[in-house]
Amino acid sequence: MSIQNLDKIFDPHRVAVIGASDTPTSVGYTVLRNLIGSGFRGVVYPVNPKRESVQGVQAYKDIPSLPHAPDLAVICTPAKTVPNLIRQCGEAGTGGVVIISAGFREIGAEGRELERLILEEKNKFDGMRIMGPNCLGIIVPGINLNASFAAATPGKGHVGFISQSGALCTSVLDWAIDEGVGFSYFVSVGNMLDVTMADLMDYFGSATETQSIILYVESIREAREFMSAARAFARTKPIVAYKAGRFAESAQAAASHTGAMAGVDAVYEAAFQRAGIVRIFDVDDMFDCAELLARKKTTHGDRLAIITNAGGPGVMTTDALIACDGHIATLSEETIHALDEVLPLCWSHGNPIDVLGDASADRYAKAMEVVLKDKNVDAVLVILTPQAMTDPTATAKTVAKAAADSRKPVLAAWMGGRMVAEGIAIMNEAGLPTYTTPEKAVRAFMYLVSYARNLEILHETPRDVPLAFELDRKRLRGVFDTILTEGTDILSENISKAFLEAYEIPVTKPQLARSPQEAVDLSAQIGYPVVMKIHSPDITHKTDVGGVALNLGNAAAVAEEYTAMTDRARQKQPEADVRGVTVQPMVTAPNAFELIMGTKKDPIFGSVIMVGMGGVAAEVFKDRALALPPLNASLARRMLRSLKSWPLLKGYRGKPGANIDRLIEIIMRFSYLVADYPEIKEFDVNPLMVTPDNVIALDARVVIDRDLVVHSVRPYSHLAIRPYPEEFVTRRKLKDDVPVTLRPIKPEDEPLWHDLLGSCSTESIWFRFSYLFKQTTHEMATRYCYIDYDREMGIVAEVEENGERKLIGVGRLVADMNHEVAEYAVIVVDRWHGHGLGGLLTDYCLEVAKRWGVKRVVAETSKNNARMLKTFRNRGFEMDDKHEEDVVLVSKQVG
Repeated sequence: MSIQNLDKIFDPHRVAVIGASDTPTSVGYTVLRNLIGSGFRGVVYPVNPKRESVQGVQAYKDIPSLPHAPDLAVICTPAKTVPNLIRQCGEAGTGGVVIISAGFREIGAEGRELERLILEEKNKFDGMRIMGPNCLGIIVPGINLNASFAAATPGKGHVGFISQSGALCTSVLDWAIDEGVGFSYFVSVGNMLDVTMADLMDYFGSATETQSIILYVESIREAREFMSAARAFARTKPIVAYKAGRFAESAQAAASHTGAMAGVDAVYEAAFQRAGIVRIFDVDDMFDCAELLARKKTTHGDRLAIITNAGGPGVMTTDALIACDGHIATLSEETIHALDEVLPLCWSHGNPIDVLGDASADRYAKAMEVVLKDKNVDAVLVILTPQAMTDPTATAKTVAKAAADSRKPVLAAWMGGRMVAEGIAIMNEAGLPTYTTPEKAVRAFMYLVSYARNLEILHETPRDVPLAFELDRKRLRGVFDTILTEGTDILSENISKAFLEAYEIPVTKPQLARSPQEAVDLSAQIGYPVVMKIHSPDITHKTDVGGVALNLGNAAAVAEEYTAMTDRARQKQPEADVRGVTVQPMVTAPNAFELIMGTKKDPIFGSVIMVGMGGVAAEVFKDRALALPPLNASLARRMLRSLKSWPLLKGYRGKPGANIDRLIEIIMRFSYLVADYPEIKEFDVNPLMVTPDNVIALDARVVIDRDLVVHSVRPYSHLAIRPYPEEFVTRRKLKDDVPVTLRPIKPEDEPLWHDLLGSCSTESIWFRFSYLFKQTTHEMATRYCYIDYDREMGIVAEVEENGERKLIGVGRLVADMNHEVAEYAVIVVDRWHGHGLGGLLTDYCLEVAKRWGVKRVVAETSKNNARMLKTFRNRGFEMDDKHEEDVVLVSKQVG
């Protein structure tokens, strides 16, 4: 994940077109024509060994013949020529290459070999970046750069467009030019041999001209890099994604309920939500959605007020909103009374607010003013149909002004053709989201709601649920390693439950019986009633072979069922190795819920956790929620709340609800288990019985990825999101032997972080932040507590005072996009000054930076901050006090 040298591609001064041509039907012709015809002010070099000039521009026979090294080379020649051309570009000093040529991995083994050769040549030249191959090219309207074979160049704008489909790019460009939609960058990524979507999101995120990103995604390869870049961008600017191939079948051979229920598209949906990406399902909505989100007026809910001059469109809008799971805002009594004062007697007296067919611009304005003040209203949609007394243009001006003055989102739907065209143009010019139908407006509003909810996920403070593990997880790992290497691919219920029990998830304990008499003896020891299950490594779904019997109440029933069950299993699955049965206590509860909890290894995003309605009909109801681990309390609760059965879990019609807090803790413990064991391919806990008091796993089945048992992988490489870095938790002592824990910060620390800054003096705050604030806010805390551990690291110092945990200092490292340089800052609570804490944090952060792979740590501090200047000087930092008047810049090589 790197933006190194991407300026060579997106802001070049000299561009070479290799394969430039005079043949109008060739790619080389169109690329050169676009470059010299779009107003690009840099130098363009056509490269063609057979021509003295191409399209009237002097040509050169090869790259070594060029008068200067091009920053960017655009290759349009046959695939077989590309590896040699990459070598020539590298030897000439060219930093950026766009390979438009096709004929690579998309054609099979021969093409994959060519890609390997290209990478081999590229890696000989430090810093070279390659876009493609098999792509349309790139367009940067801001500098009139069109290095593509598209038919036209779009205007400047604030939307970055990234697509895996070149064909879609040409369609989108045609539409955008007709609609006057502009772009900051327009990129066809092709096969992504080098530059990835993650690189582009990082690069566009650093560009002020890009206010939103649209992604057209067919598949993702580097999931962790994609998630990290998307989360970083989506914190401040919206990303809209259209995912093609929603219904690809990949769960046919799944060995568990989880594997069958967690399909490809559902995993992408979960990943997009976790990254803060707004997903759209209609290409028509792409730009409506991106432009609306980029206007920065986010909604705090899904309660929409509708102001219309006709009843029919109001009903249409209500239907569309309810179909999209939105809500019609309930107007307050005060709002109803205020509208009575400004609207005719026969207005609708509710929402939708029908201001009648003769509504003037002034009537619309008064209605908007009243409705926007209502606390029950999150956004307003204004609808106009052209009627005899309607002035669409004047009303548009009025609505645009009212919308500009509002902090809540306002959308407009001007229905009609020529009569409303001028009004639409006025509102578009004013930056008011305007649509031709109410349904389009509602869809756009619900995307806004989705974006707001995703931001909440990124920024919500989780409840601190301390998860203590009595067993040493590292020692446990050694025990299970033996089991994994000796066992089969599908582990027995006993061993599967041993995993759960090790992570303190309650289970029923099955005991193996190999004969009817053994089953009777075990049942007597356990106590009646009991549950009997078939025991065979070859039978995945026991119910399918009649392999589960409940509520067996006496010895005769147990002995009879043993014989019947083993006979049924052998009859229905003759090839199965039936080794007997297991017997376990029959657990019942009058108000219990049967859930399923599980994980599967997705080929793209790695381990995914699923929770849903369980039992034998789990795959029929398909009431399930997916999420990417690691999970905290907030994420686990959101999974549960998204279930259709959530009202039942809370308690419904007098029936007590489940113990939600205990269930959340169990899901979090399961998340730890999944993170610790990359060898787990699938894991079913079904049913997971949840009662008003407790949670217990009644059945479990683990499927092992045998390749990972034999060939170990780096920790957490099976996760798309970096979990909490426990390896950086350490215990140290201050000068006066006071014990202190140094550890990475986490979202649950937000209350302690507020207390820390509240205990600092104005001077300490100024030295740390270079500005003053009256009090900290949740928005501030999200920047410092909710971090991506692949990009930044906050190390807090924690002590215990009077039985309470306190944060007394924090050091922060923020890596650059290339993960080579990290910026460091530190703050210590004033009453802990002089205890050596600033030096301790600095030493440990330098150690973390080195282990993190950073090469250099930099910082800046005030010339008046004598304490920190001494700390830096004592640790061998280079000091630069001439760069700025009141600031000293310091740096130190660490790797």
